Amino acid sequence: MANSSTDWQEILTLSTQRQRLAGSDAELASAVSSGADFRVGTTFRHNQHIDTQSKSDELIRETMQFQVTYLVDGRWAAGVCTMRQPVSLPNEFGPRPSMSFFLYNQDAQQAIARPYLDGPPPQGKPGPSPLEDFSVMPRYHQFDNWDAQTNAPSHNFIYDFDVYHFYTRDNWTEVLAHRADGKIIRGSVEELSRAIDRGQDVKVAVGGLCDDLAESGAPVLPHEVFVQTTANYYYTDQKLFIAATHPLVRIAPAIPLQYRSGGWDFGWLVVRSDGHVARLLYSPYTLLPQRSQVHCPLRWFVR
Repeated sequence: MANSSTDWQEILTLSTQRQRLAGSDAELASAVSSGADFRVGTTFRHNQHIDTQSKSDELIRETMQFQVTYLVDGRWAAGVCTMRQPVSLPNEFGPRPSMSFFLYNQDAQQAIARPYLDGPPPQGKPGPSPLEDFSVMPRYHQFDNWDAQTNAPSHNFIYDFDVYHFYTRDNWTEVLAHRADGKIIRGSVEELSRAIDRGQDVKVAVGGLCDDLAESGAPVLPHEVFVQTTANYYYTDQKLFIAATHPLVRIAPAIPLQYRSGGWDFGWLVVRSDGHVARLLYSPYTLLPQRSQVHCPLRWFVR
């Protein structure tokens, strides 16, 4: 049950070495499971993280909101920023137009994937790539590098920020949960429909959405992907609720959540209260869309 507060609450704090200073992982995972919105706040110096040639050591405070959240194996929370273009502080956008799909895990392990949007042909093929040279940025620890010469480079890393503040806003209420075949576990479709009559926001948790991205032969971890909807429809005779979602990034389920070659894509969903999920997914390498349909267990939240 969501609490009544509309304020953001700091639920977990980690040190530069990612040691827990306050809060708990379990509280964060529980909040994400209840549909809570998710942000991370950090602090860093301009000439350590933004421009290493600059003489300015001005302290910068940053907060980043994650429009898509993940709960993996019922215990591991992560968030993905789906609305961001890269920026070149303090004046402009980054040198190449792209989406900037930042990923944060609950242990502060980070990742970035950048599908470019400006059209130049790729210079290489997907696969592992040499690590980049971050010697001028000693707080940046790159773990791997994928698809560097393609349209969709990605890598996993940790940047040693001064502190990590994990915030949640837990003001969503679950009103319906059902299996992939639409059989109701709790709540009702009518309660969901009344919520949109009141003009309320809707968020959906889609179970097993990324099963097909798991590595061949590897066990598939149970997971839910949480995303807000943008358009909602209720068929009054059929008592069928349908919603179109905001954009989301699909990532192969893992602990921690990580990007890897061929292990992610992005797109939109149309979800229904009978478990039907229509997917319009874009290959990050070609930007070509693919349509597919699956059935998934869903949980619906309103605010």
